[in-house]
Amino acid sequence: MKKAVIFDLDGTLTDTLDSIKYCADAAIAVCGYAPYEKDDYKYFVGEGAARLIEKCLRNRGDEKLENFDKVFAVYKEVFAENCMYNVRPYDGIRPLLSRLKEAGIKIAVLSNKPHAETIDVIETLFGKGYFDVIHGQKPDVERKPSPAGVFCILEQLGLSAQDIAYLGDTCTDMQTGKSAGAFTVGALWGFRDRKELEENHADEIIENPLQLLDYVL
Repeated sequence: MKKAVIFDLDGTLTDTLDSIKYCADAAIAVCGYAPYEKDDYKYFVGEGAARLIEKCLRNRGDEKLENFDKVFAVYKEVFAENCMYNVRPYDGIRPLLSRLKEAGIKIAVLSNKPHAETIDVIETLFGKGYFDVIHGQKPDVERKPSPAGVFCILEQLGLSAQDIAYLGDTCTDMQTGKSAGAFTVGALWGFRDRKELEENHADEIIENPLQLLDYVL
């Protein structure tokens, strides 16, 4: 039995693709760039807001990122106001969290989304204090795939890597969990596919949230 589960946010706990697309499209529009298809953002996200905007610009021809500062500033402003745009938990997430809490298992979030917006999303959807630890991207902690955020959470919980399961939907998540020494579980309802999760050595891969209980209880 595991003592805690660390969850990725975007593509794992919550479907945030509409909000990411809305804000990034609005930001690149200041340079006259056309919006992207929703599915494009499945591969732009996962490495933090700055990398998201870099990918958006490079794929529109701005290889030298000459417009980065202007676009990133707009993105941060728009995202601060619209990070909850059409955001919802995936089916099965609420029952999963309830079961984990009933079993006395701690729950935490580790996201490359900026810390303030990570807190906003989690507390809006699940309530203040529902998660034991919320950890978004902070300037003094290396972002995923560095395991630094995992170690910060473990310190707060008083646990070791062997005590936890790490659930995410991308290669970044699997690399993060593996680097920390955690048991990694890939989520197929998120932004990426089974092949990516397998290639990044997920210990298990699940098709719906409640299947996680088979590996933690």
